[in-house]
Amino acid sequence: MSHQLHPRSLACALLVLSYAAAPAVLAQEAPGGPGDAQPRQPGTKLERVEISSRALSDTDLRRRAPVAKQIYGREELDKYGDSNVADVLKRLPGVSVQGNAPRMRGLGAGYTLILINGDPAPPGFQLDQLDPKQVERIEVTKGPTADQSAQAVAGAINIILKDAPRVSQRDFGARLGYNADRPVGGLNFTWGERVLGGVAVSVPVSLFTWRGRNEIRTEKLAPGSNALPAASVQSATQPFWGHGFNASPRVNWKISEEETLTLQSFFQDGRWNNKTSFSNEVLSGQPLLEDDNLGKGSWRMARGNVQYANRLNENQRLELKAGLQESKGGFDVQTYRDGAVRRRSFGDNKDSNITQGGKFAQLIGDSHSLTVGWDLEWRRRDEKRETTELGVPQLPEFDGQPFGARIERQALFVQDEWELSPQWSTYLGLRGERIVTESRGLSETLRNTSQVVTPLWHLNYKLDPKGRDLIRGSLTRSYKAPELNALLSRPALNGLYPDASKPNSQIAPDRTGNPLLKPELATGLDLAFEKYMAGGGMFSIGVFHRQVKDLIRNQITLETVPWSGVQRWVSRPTNFSKATTSGLELELKGRAGELLPSVFDPKLALNLRSSLNIYRSRVQALEGPNNRLDGQQPWSANLGFDYRLSSLPMPVVTGANFAYTPGYTTRQLSSQWLEQSHARGIDLFAQFILSRQTSVRVMANNFAPVDNQSRTLLDGGYYTDVQRKGRTWWGVMLEHKL
Repeated sequence: MSHQLHPRSLACALLVLSYAAAPAVLAQEAPGGPGDAQPRQPGTKLERVEISSRALSDTDLRRRAPVAKQIYGREELDKYGDSNVADVLKRLPGVSVQGNAPRMRGLGAGYTLILINGDPAPPGFQLDQLDPKQVERIEVTKGPTADQSAQAVAGAINIILKDAPRVSQRDFGARLGYNADRPVGGLNFTWGERVLGGVAVSVPVSLFTWRGRNEIRTEKLAPGSNALPAASVQSATQPFWGHGFNASPRVNWKISEEETLTLQSFFQDGRWNNKTSFSNEVLSGQPLLEDDNLGKGSWRMARGNVQYANRLNENQRLELKAGLQESKGGFDVQTYRDGAVRRRSFGDNKDSNITQGGKFAQLIGDSHSLTVGWDLEWRRRDEKRETTELGVPQLPEFDGQPFGARIERQALFVQDEWELSPQWSTYLGLRGERIVTESRGLSETLRNTSQVVTPLWHLNYKLDPKGRDLIRGSLTRSYKAPELNALLSRPALNGLYPDASKPNSQIAPDRTGNPLLKPELATGLDLAFEKYMAGGGMFSIGVFHRQVKDLIRNQITLETVPWSGVQRWVSRPTNFSKATTSGLELELKGRAGELLPSVFDPKLALNLRSSLNIYRSRVQALEGPNNRLDGQQPWSANLGFDYRLSSLPMPVVTGANFAYTPGYTTRQLSSQWLEQSHARGIDLFAQFILSRQTSVRVMANNFAPVDNQSRTLLDGGYYTDVQRKGRTWWGVMLEHKL
């Protein structure tokens, strides 16, 4: 862990940059322009802002949004030549990615709502297997809104897929990358056309492959095979590889000036493989060691949505939508000892989802836009899994038996976007949801019903008539529903203790679900000041606070269990406690000459961006210190720039992004702690513009990587220390418009 950047140093650097720029920012005049919001004249109706407007920049769209929202379009999606959307998200302010799952405000993946075209993403959706070329824009919302799911305790990330074009489109891209062993490639192609007058069609398709290698060192002190303390070191080499494709065809049909029909589908299909080989060192005792393994699997997802919109008259609009989706996955993992198969785990799962919804909007007078609507969802998960030890079923009573869970959700909502005056506007919403969960296993069926009412209030105040300075506030209610697989009561034995007739240890528990889980409920307050500059830059500072009850966390307890004649340690999710979390969020971006005019030439083609996020949280049922929410870092920071060189024979755009998270400790249970090392990421890119139609990008993600270390500590001195070697992803991409 050498060469660490001291947290105070980076925090001070960011604050110096922010506050050095702030006087220049606040001192600037805000001349009018095409993007300025003009005062509403008496007698005129409430202005309608179409977020899909191509005439406005991402910053203008953000400024005009009725709720706090960040919007990222093609420039941000294309800049670093990323091969997947997860890599784009990790550079956004207040967003981090762990295990390819995005997290906002340092909270776990389940607290962040992932939307696809405004609808919750389906089970099995793979963000790390979605090509940014298939995405139109990304919207990051800090608080829930009534017309979307309220499962957004930390916020929501809405991924808008590629829209059908207004003109003919033929875009082609080819990518070559390297992480380990040998290069991999990818292709993307988008065909778009207007056909039959009012019909526009878009067909984006992406093909991709991946290959990498993890190098992991695990040091452990735990009970050995004789139940006495034993110490060991296992060094693992884990190559992984695979391939897949995704496509998102879309059809827009303008039936008339008032009616439109949109058909949007999405397909994902892929195959994955991994292999783990260990070299072992026994330090003391008789340790239990992981075996070499070889795994493979697949996933497939298909989704179709239809949306009908009708502007009934100047003041009324009706929208109806429906969706159908299905995802499947399978796996087969074998472990080896002394050259022979020791254990085999295989199975499959299937998720089905049907949605239907609609809303009716009515302009009331000159200042109100009232919307009422509904959302209905039916979701089901079925899975089978079997584990054999030396060819014999490990748990004969459970292996090979079907387990399932389902969720039924009905929601009604009403919202009012109200322009109180040229400077004051508010958004009032109320959403009521009824959630029914059912878990089935063997002959047992457990059913649970929850009702969640989520009032929402967003308030905006323009300090100046042109809306360059904004104060935003919101008071919201949100929730986090348990995942379907967390409801399944199927047990899974720990691989180090595969004999169910013998006890295991606290550091290596069995796992099972909990069909009686209730949703977590959160009450949130957000306040922010946003400053928009004439040249397109912006500065924002905000604070937030959340109170969470019925917090879900995995607890490890010694239990009498039906799958063993002796007591076993078991990890299961439970509604554990209440919790609070708060934070401070700073963001500054724009042209260097506008942010720091005393330092940079106003004409310099240099753009700067920075963000600093500070988080604090407390779990009530655990004593401090470090009784924070699981996985929430104390702070995180981003610094980045891009610069256009025009003096070369061809235009070149180059840039870099630096992200840093400090190390921290989390008290997960009364007898268990997790220590996490600092994380650092440096991404670089250079785009060579060969012509108006053709460009080449060269990029390096995670340049000069650092190793990651995590340590789990238990009472009694037992621990597991895991070190992962960082690796750089190199890439080159050709883009051409046909």
